[in-house]
Amino acid sequence: MYQHELAGSGKRLFFIRGTYIYIVIAIATLIAFVTRDMGPFASDAGDRAWFWISLAVASAGALIRVFTSGWAALGTSGRAKVAAEASELNTTGPYSLVRNPLYVGRIVNFTGLAMLSGSWVFGALVFLIAVLVYERISTYEEEFLREKFGAPHAEWAKDVPSLLPRLHGWVSPKYPFWWKRMIWREQNKLFLLATGVFLTWWARTGFDLEALTGPWVLAYGALVVIRFIIGGLKMIGFFKELS
Repeated sequence: MYQHELAGSGKRLFFIRGTYIYIVIAIATLIAFVTRDMGPFASDAGDRAWFWISLAVASAGALIRVFTSGWAALGTSGRAKVAAEASELNTTGPYSLVRNPLYVGRIVNFTGLAMLSGSWVFGALVFLIAVLVYERISTYEEEFLREKFGAPHAEWAKDVPSLLPRLHGWVSPKYPFWWKRMIWREQNKLFLLATGVFLTWWARTGFDLEALTGPWVLAYGALVVIRFIIGGLKMIGFFKELS
């Protein structure tokens, strides 16, 4: 009964899961604007270290998703959909270490983005909330997979953990790495990672327009252009077969 209730709440959370990253970035930007602190330490060196650790955590989460999406099978729930979807049971590559590698990537990525606010409290809070949210979403998807795949799913789930990856048992991916599909699935998440870094930095300047100079700003501007180019390719159907 409790498992069914978790799945029910997970289905509702699944439907709106695409909004979470925007909420985290918005709150992190607000905190950075109010505090003007890069980190929770009294020293500049400590705060700089905090920033680089935050960026490393957020980037690690993004990389987990990049590799998972590149090796994922077609017909899965990786893109925003209103319900779980799976044309086959993927048990190789990242899925041989953890049953929900995309969600592990999101939890790690969201935590790093929250840490970019400079607040360890917000970082810890986002981590805990993300674990609770994706525990429920993964429970909903597990229920769907159990009903569709039966014994093969039970055999896989018996040895592979849901959200805490194991450190052994790697199985080579069934499919070769598909760069085009990875870009289709993850380009917006990578752009939002750069946006989170940019906005929290700019917020600490008080959104000063005169601060918008230098190589980092130019690099972000180039990313914006690339993002629009990819959006244009999507509109003309370049990624159509990957949806």
